[in-house]
Parts: sequence; structure tokens; C-alpha cells
Amino acid sequence: MSDPLSPLDDVVNQRDRLSILAVLAEARRAEHDYLRDSLQLSDGNLASHLQVLENAGFVSIAEELQGARRRAWVQATPAGRQAFRGRLASLHGDQHGAARPTRPQ
Repeated sequence: MSDPLSPLDDVVNQRDRLSILAVLAEARRAEHDYLRDSLQLSDGNLASHLQVLENAGFVSIAEELQGARRRAWVQATPAGRQAFRGRLASLHGDQHGAARPTRPQ
């Protein structure tokens, strides 16, 4: 039996990175501090995960200056949204067009 996760991108399979993409799948963009607090990650840990996602082309990060405060906004790219949807599909058995398990009636 083959490993069902092997063809999936290792970037998305990591729990915290998948959680980041899950938040971004529901929002157009999210502020760095919101992601940190809602996912209960340290600044350094979140920054590391965002760097991996950005290097993979799955998120983009833009900084804004609001008054004296600099805010970082994170947004999923189309590739990031597709990777997230692919991961969800694999969890439901849809990888490579496989049928979803159905409930017995």
C-alpha cells in the first residue's frame, strides 16, 4: 500500500503551516499578530512558517505603516489556496480523482 501523503507537498503537510493556510482560506488576508495569537505560535515560530510558505509561493506578505506602527499582512496566493484545497481533498479521499467515501443509507 502506498503512502497517501507522499505526492502531497511537504510544505503544506506541516500542521502549523496547514493551519495558517486554513485561516487564509477563510479571509482575504490576515494580520501577522492575528495569526500568531489565534494559532498560539511564537513570533519566531510564525515567522519561520511564513518564510517557508512564502518561499514556496503559497503566501505573500505585505507591510503597511499605520501611524507609528508597522503591520504585516499575510495573504494566500492562488497556489497556496490550491495546495490547501488539495490537502483537504486528500483527507477526504479525493486525491487523484478518488471518490469520496459515502455514508451507508
